Amino acid sequence: MAAPLLRVLMRSARGAMRGADRAKWHYGPGFDHSRAAAQHDGLAALVAETGAEIEWLDDGDDGLADSVFTHDPSLMTEAGAVILSMGKPLRRDEPALHEAAYRRLGIPILGRVEGAGQVEGGDCVWVDRNTLAVGRGVRTNQKGIQQLANILGPIGVSVFGYDLPLWQGEEACLHLMSVISPLADDLALVHSPLLPAPFWQMLKARGIELVEGDPEEFAKSLGLSLNVLPTAPHEVIAVAGFPKTKAAMEAAGCTVKTFEADALCIACEGGPTCLTRPILRR
Repeated sequence: MAAPLLRVLMRSARGAMRGADRAKWHYGPGFDHSRAAAQHDGLAALVAETGAEIEWLDDGDDGLADSVFTHDPSLMTEAGAVILSMGKPLRRDEPALHEAAYRRLGIPILGRVEGAGQVEGGDCVWVDRNTLAVGRGVRTNQKGIQQLANILGPIGVSVFGYDLPLWQGEEACLHLMSVISPLADDLALVHSPLLPAPFWQMLKARGIELVEGDPEEFAKSLGLSLNVLPTAPHEVIAVAGFPKTKAAMEAAGCTVKTFEADALCIACEGGPTCLTRPILRR
């Protein structure tokens, strides 16, 4: 998850978030469409600066405000894409956008999470190329995890499910990736108080060094201080305004670029990882 980023799926906030009802989408009082769109442009510029190719989903005014968070409706593997099924009812139409994009780009569809199964991409963490950890919580259920295991087993991937706490409630978003962000193959930024203990044990047993984000910044940002996008090993993009967490990553040898995101990430509960769906890493 921290290999050099070559190709990524994104969707502009200009169309998708236009006219979004803040209460309906569970956005905070800081949400402002114009500022959110400008901040999204800032993130896209940082991603482009790395040399990664951005594949844009159609910027249709379809009312799917959360579709800018492209990490969640699909999962990429070395054999092709898996189309997921969203736990948030308002996002149920988003996976179809991803499937259409993959067909346009010539990317194979490996399988789909269907029926009563639910899996969101933010709950999926690749520990290595053959091991996927999945958070089981309000957005991802056991039926979805089992379907994902059935899809990935034939290509040699083992799937492990881990229970997540309720934390801020059913309407809030706590994904597994809310409490861990890979920084390199052997390095990850974490908020260990909310990490599932067996998952923490797996990471330690595999020799992965854990960098603790500042707990006060984590609480202040509702976890967004920890949501960072690796564009290469030890090179990340993060939300501005959390100097202690940034310093912790820098002390671990990382280069950290930041962008202003109060109206986009903080208000809408999704950081730079959530706003990107990597589809090719070197």
